[in-house]
Amino acid sequence: MSIPVLTFFNNKDGVGKTLLVYRLAWILSDMGYKVLACDLDPQANLTAAFLSEEQIESLWDTPQSNPEQGNTVMQCLQPLIKVGDLLSPKLSDIDETLSLIPGDLSLARIEDILSAEWLNSLQTTNLKPFRILTGFSSIMQKGAEEMGANIILADVGSNLGAINRSALIATDYIIVPLGADLLSFQGLRNLGHTLKRWQQDWERRKEYWTEPDFPLPSGCMKPIGYVVRQHGLRLSRPIVACDKWFNKMPTEYARSILNKKVGPYPGSPREDKENSLATLKHYRSLMPMAHEARKPIFNLKPADGAFGGHAGAVTYARQDFKILATKIINKIGLE
Repeated sequence: MSIPVLTFFNNKDGVGKTLLVYRLAWILSDMGYKVLACDLDPQANLTAAFLSEEQIESLWDTPQSNPEQGNTVMQCLQPLIKVGDLLSPKLSDIDETLSLIPGDLSLARIEDILSAEWLNSLQTTNLKPFRILTGFSSIMQKGAEEMGANIILADVGSNLGAINRSALIATDYIIVPLGADLLSFQGLRNLGHTLKRWQQDWERRKEYWTEPDFPLPSGCMKPIGYVVRQHGLRLSRPIVACDKWFNKMPTEYARSILNKKVGPYPGSPREDKENSLATLKHYRSLMPMAHEARKPIFNLKPADGAFGGHAGAVTYARQDFKILATKIINKIGLE
C-alpha cells in the first residue's frame, strides 16, 4: 500500500509555499507522525530550509558513497534517464521522525526530457516513458518505505511545466497556498484548468496499462483545501485591495478547483468552513530568529531570543499550525 502524498501547489510564487511545507513537516513530526519531506522544486528552497549550506554542498559535490543510492532526487533519476534504473534515495534525517529527500538545482535539466516522454507514453505500453514519468512517485515511495513514513509532503515549483506534471501524477492530495492579491487569484484560476487536464491525460495513458509491470500512481490530485497567508499593510498595496482579493478566494476556489459553478459561495475564507484550512499570520518578528536558529518559528526558545512578546507569538504559532495539521489529518483520513 502506497504512502499518501500531499503536495503544495499554486501557479504563483511568493505565497509562502515552501515555509508552509517546512513548518507542517515539523509540526506533524512533533505530533508523532513519521514525515518524509521531498523537494521537487528545481530551486531547492525546501532543502535550503532544512539543511545548512555546508550540508547541501556536500550532497551536491560529494560522490555517492553507495552506488545504489542517490543523495538528491536528481541523482536518483539520472541513471534511469540514461540506460540504468532508478536509485533509492539516501534520506537526510532531520529528526527522529522527520526525513528529507533533498532537491537539486540540476533537476531543471530534465524538463524537456519529461515533456518528450509524456508524448511518448501515449497509446503505448513501452516501459521506459512510464518509468521516467513516474520516477518521482517511485523515489518518494521508496524513501517512505525505508523510514516507515505515515505521510509524504512534497514541495514543487510554481510553474505549469513537465516537472510539476510528473510530481502531480504522484500526488494523492493537494493544498493550494494563496496570497491576498490579484496574481494569486489568477494563479488559482490557471491551476484548476491545468489539474483537470493533467488528470484526464494521465487516465488516458493508464488505459493502455491494464496490467502494468510496476505500480502506477493513481494521479488522484484531490484538492483538500487552501491556505491564505494573511496580508500586511503596504503603501503600494492598500488594505482595501488586499481584502478585495482575499474575499474572492472561496468563490474562485469552488469554481476553478472544485468545478462548482453554481453558488452560493462563502463571502470570505473566514466563512469558508469546508475548504479554507487556515489564514496564517506572517509572524515577521519571529522570522529572523527562526532563520538564525534553523528552527521552525514554533520551536524557538528563550535562548534563541524568543522571550517576552516573542514567546507569546511562538505559542500562538504552535497553536495555529497544530490546528492546521489536525485539519489536514482529518481531511485525508490519516490515523
